[in-house]
Amino acid sequence: MNRKIAPPIVDAVNFNLQLKPYQYFTLENGIPVYCIDAGEQEVLQIEWIFYAGNWFEQQQGVAAATNFMLKNGTSKKNAYELNEAFDYYGSYCSRSCYNETASVSLHCLSRHAEKGVSIIAEMISDSVFPEKELEIFKQNSKQRLQVNQKKCEFVAGRKIDGLLYGEKHPYAAYTSETEIDALDVALLKTFYQQYYLQGSCVIFVAGKLPAQIIGLLNAHFGKMPLQKPGYLLSPVPVNPSPEKKWRIKNDEQAVQGAIRMASSFPNRHHPDFKKAVVLNNIFGGYFGSRLMSNIREEKGYTYGIYSYLQNHIQESAWMISTEAGLAYCEPLIEEVYKEMKLLRETPVSSNELKLVQNYMMGSLLGDLDGPFHIIAKWKNIILNGLGEDYFYSSVDAIKNSKPEELQALAQKYLQPENFYELIVY
Repeated sequence: MNRKIAPPIVDAVNFNLQLKPYQYFTLENGIPVYCIDAGEQEVLQIEWIFYAGNWFEQQQGVAAATNFMLKNGTSKKNAYELNEAFDYYGSYCSRSCYNETASVSLHCLSRHAEKGVSIIAEMISDSVFPEKELEIFKQNSKQRLQVNQKKCEFVAGRKIDGLLYGEKHPYAAYTSETEIDALDVALLKTFYQQYYLQGSCVIFVAGKLPAQIIGLLNAHFGKMPLQKPGYLLSPVPVNPSPEKKWRIKNDEQAVQGAIRMASSFPNRHHPDFKKAVVLNNIFGGYFGSRLMSNIREEKGYTYGIYSYLQNHIQESAWMISTEAGLAYCEPLIEEVYKEMKLLRETPVSSNELKLVQNYMMGSLLGDLDGPFHIIAKWKNIILNGLGEDYFYSSVDAIKNSKPEELQALAQKYLQPENFYELIVY
């Protein structure tokens, strides 16, 4: 090697990215298992995805409470003993509840997979929802809600979803203190019975896989009366607000306002979606975007402003999010519209487009670093019902987007009359 000669520089846009294929198995009861066997460290991640999000609840708050309470006691172990069991083996268990799905995940050393999986199986098959634990959960939830309701950004995040989808839509149905108070053990057990014990499930596994991993999962979950996902979610009508401009006073002592601007947008199955992601990055999707360069760096109205496409399975939206001093909120919104106008009227320069393409390809490269990131990519594709070629068609959209295509998308979607304006202060 001649160290006097610098190595060649390769633009990220020229990278040939490959998404490692998964191994696919089914358990005895038909539950699909997607595996990525990779990585240098002897660590393992297993995630059980249940179709048990708030899309399925009859009373608000039940889905999230049920998911959280899975770790709060079985007929054999109380909440403390469950946590001790995970800690003893250096494992970590987390639960999350989303709009359509809810998850239980395990991180552990590969050699302790059997112990970790057996504890998870006990949690999922034998949760008892102790009354005392539920009361603690309700008390903590109400306290957290009371604190958050004083924060303008929290109120703005809830309100903009209500404007986009309607207050009763699952994407905007947020829990109130009254609904938290109404939670009881019977409601949680009914939801648990229907959507966990007999619900639809998908399992994702990544890391250094033990040789017996499928046999292990089959022994603990293959005989449960679970179902493989084989149905579409029942559509819920969207009921957007007819009023587009909202100014809401939330804090008498507020010195800044939380700004949300949003317009409805198709989901990932729409042919415009992939190239709209490229346009969004130019507009407000990363630190060098036009919104950031203008409104943060040039005008100094805010510390940060971003735009993004919401990560929903059914409906979606194009969102702009920031906070600014009260005196700058209205001028900031005008600058957002100016940037939309520029994208509609003037094609993106080749240099700016190449910069964004390189940024996006570099980000994708980071997203493929390690088995946990790789399985996350596959999970997003699978849960959204997309084809296995979606990753490569997305890469192609990044590499081959043309300025005139992006301008046409801006003319179609970045129209001020389509956007809700919300300032909460």
